[in-house]
Amino acid sequence: MALPARFHGVVPPVVTPLTTDYRVDYGSFTAVIEHLLAGGVHGLFILGSTSEVVFHDEATRRAILEHAVKVVNGRAPILAGTIDPTTDRVIGHARAAKAIGVDAMVVTAPFYTRTSQPEVVDHFRYVREAVDAPIIAYDIPVCVHTKLERATIVTLAREGAIAGVKDSSGDEGGFRYLLSDLADRPEVFLMTGAELTVDGILLAGAHGVVPGLGNVDPHAYVRLYAAARRGDWAQARKEQDRLSRLFEIVRVSLPRTSAGSAGVGGFKTAMRRLGIIQTNIMARPQRSLNDEESARVEAILRDVGLV
Repeated sequence: MALPARFHGVVPPVVTPLTTDYRVDYGSFTAVIEHLLAGGVHGLFILGSTSEVVFHDEATRRAILEHAVKVVNGRAPILAGTIDPTTDRVIGHARAAKAIGVDAMVVTAPFYTRTSQPEVVDHFRYVREAVDAPIIAYDIPVCVHTKLERATIVTLAREGAIAGVKDSSGDEGGFRYLLSDLADRPEVFLMTGAELTVDGILLAGAHGVVPGLGNVDPHAYVRLYAAARRGDWAQARKEQDRLSRLFEIVRVSLPRTSAGSAGVGGFKTAMRRLGIIQTNIMARPQRSLNDEESARVEAILRDVGLV
């Protein structure tokens, strides 16, 4: 696979640890960043869905980005989620993120407001015109309820309105088509958020992965990616199979919690057990994992050799 110059590899969406009074725990946040960098990741996605971005107000988002930029200190590229329902609010977040010093902005389709695909195209164009920085299209219809259609992404990529895509659509066939459609544009990077099928998607030519589970075990995703880069697909599959067992931590609290609480809450609970963060608190009204569910998470961590 040909790689874009700057954005590729394993780029976890970074968990935002909270205190028991629902404030950002910046000491634990520093520990998360250092844990990920020590794991060999190739970049960090701050203020994504796994970061619980929409639960943080504007001032808190800025403080989170400022802290991340200071701690990372140029050791890896930082992608910043500038996610909000409407164009001008996104532009405001993006301008602030650029001023803070991040390397790229991650933008979804508008949400709550109902828009057409042509209006979604305009949305990305407006953001790119307003902010001279790489814009990454985040395709996550489960959250924003709009799928970025194949033609929309190809149009935006070919005209330079977006520099890449983070695909969390669940449409792996559609992502495969994008890899083919944009094969002649190696500067456009295409990364998957599908944590359970990374080996296969890398084999198809993806440039990397944005795994929430990478907060728990970044080393394993980095090993998987390295195996894929050298063409050792048997080793890549072995790593993927183990990560698939670890991914079971996202199911232990269902159906008592929402899918989002179960996923990020599972990551936070595992990270608390590993001594990376202090609490597994979720932003309200999401539910945190309870003691029984935490014990089940620990059993899974033991099964895969993390404790």
